[in-house]
Amino acid sequence: MNGRGSAAGPHTLPIHVERHGSGARPIVLVHGYGASAFSWRYWIPSLAKDHEVWAVDLKGHGSAPAPCDPRYAPHDHAELVHCFIVHRNLRQLTLFGHSMGGGVALLVALRLLNKKWLRRLVLVSSAAYPQRLPRFVKLARMGWRARWLFAAVPKRPLIRQVLRSVVHDPSGVSGEQVEAYAEPLGRASHRLALIKTACSIVPGDIRELNTRFSEIGVPTLLLWGREDRVVPLWVGERLCEVMPCATLKVLEDCGHLPAEERPTDSLEIVTAFLTGDASAVLSAG
Repeated sequence: MNGRGSAAGPHTLPIHVERHGSGARPIVLVHGYGASAFSWRYWIPSLAKDHEVWAVDLKGHGSAPAPCDPRYAPHDHAELVHCFIVHRNLRQLTLFGHSMGGGVALLVALRLLNKKWLRRLVLVSSAAYPQRLPRFVKLARMGWRARWLFAAVPKRPLIRQVLRSVVHDPSGVSGEQVEAYAEPLGRASHRLALIKTACSIVPGDIRELNTRFSEIGVPTLLLWGREDRVVPLWVGERLCEVMPCATLKVLEDCGHLPAEERPTDSLEIVTAFLTGDASAVLSAG
């Protein structure tokens, strides 16, 4: 598959995948809550020059199916991504995850430990520890009231408000962003999927999982915006303390969307990390 395409396995997986570029060392990109592969649009062309890049739309997000079942918890998303990686035999893998997708990436990394397929890990503003839930997730957890609200309220103004609340500079939110994030909300199945995901967004075994992050010994880049109000910087700092091969890089004047708010600087950091040059990572951006 080149460009857009659906992931298929022994059985069709309810995710959507875009493939870009080619190379011996693949990259898998996992977006955050309510987002899609669109989140990585500034990074993908550069990454695809030297890597085979697989940009995933998680179940119920973006162009992925949104089946009417209850399996929308982080472990469910991680299992689908893990199945995709195994089916495609993606060895020497660099796994990227943003926000909720970072939490999913951590779960996938733990599943890949015994296979030794994971080469590097990039966590961008990643969920990891118990924390205060952002307002838009709390809103989606309101059950029937959330279903009514998502159906009745105009989608674009709602998404614009959410995006402006998570970035450092609200004036930078573009019409293109609003349109891309709002489009799936036009489908009732995807609105319900987002509600189900929000209601189960905190793993029931999160305390146990937190004790296992130290087992992930691959080189890991932790990329954070200094002004992140969704997943605060202390989460990245704690991950850096417990993950044995982690490097934390903080972008100033940046909120929760480094790949979109600071695309050039954030990509420079990621590119340096992929070359294995630790000093370049620290000086980049």
